Amino acid sequence: MKLVAGLGNPGRKYEATRHNAGFWWIDALARAAGVSCRHEARFHGEVAKIPGIKNDIWLLKPATYMNESGRAVGALADFFKIAAEDILIVHDELDLAPGVVKLKFGGSASGNGVRSVAARLGTRDFWRLRIGIGHPRELAASEQEVVDYVLHAPRAEEQRAIDDALSRAGEAWPLIAAHDMQAAMLRLHTRDADAGS
Repeated sequence: MKLVAGLGNPGRKYEATRHNAGFWWIDALARAAGVSCRHEARFHGEVAKIPGIKNDIWLLKPATYMNESGRAVGALADFFKIAAEDILIVHDELDLAPGVVKLKFGGSASGNGVRSVAARLGTRDFWRLRIGIGHPRELAASEQEVVDYVLHAPRAEEQRAIDDALSRAGEAWPLIAAHDMQAAMLRLHTRDADAGS
C-alpha cells in the first residue's frame, strides 16, 4: 500500500458528521504512527507520511469536499506515480450498519467521493475500506433525507459502534500496509460475522 486517502468534508462544521468517518480513520492512523497531517496545496489536502514494510505510505485527507475527492487523490498519485491497486480509499458506507467495516477491491462506485476518485483515476480498481454508518431508515429515503443524515453526527450508540469498527480496522492495518489484503479481509470480515453483522 502506498496511499491511503480518507474521504470527508474539511472544516470544523463537518468534523463530527457521519460523512467524515474516513477522516477519523486517517487521524487515528496518524496518531498511532506519531505523525501529523499538514496542508499541502499541491495535493489539495492534508498529508502525512508513515513508514511501511516495503515503502513509505502517504496518508491523505482531501480538502476539496467529498464530491471532488478525486482531485486530491489524483494529484498525489500522479506526483508519486502510485498505481490504483496500491491505493486504499476509506469512506463511510450507508449500506453497512454502524459497527461493520468491510474491505473490498473495485466494484460499483457508491457515493460521490468514490465516484470522483474513480473518474479521476480512470478506473475502479482500487481498494476501499467501507465504514458502516447505517441508513436513515429501513425503506428508501429521499435524497435530501440521506444528505441530512450523513451531514449530522451519529447518535451516541452509533458513535460507539463506529469507533469500535475503526479500532478493529486499525488492528488490521499492519496487514493492509503490507498489502496482505486477503489476510486483512479475513480478519475484518470474520470479526464482523462473529458480531452478528
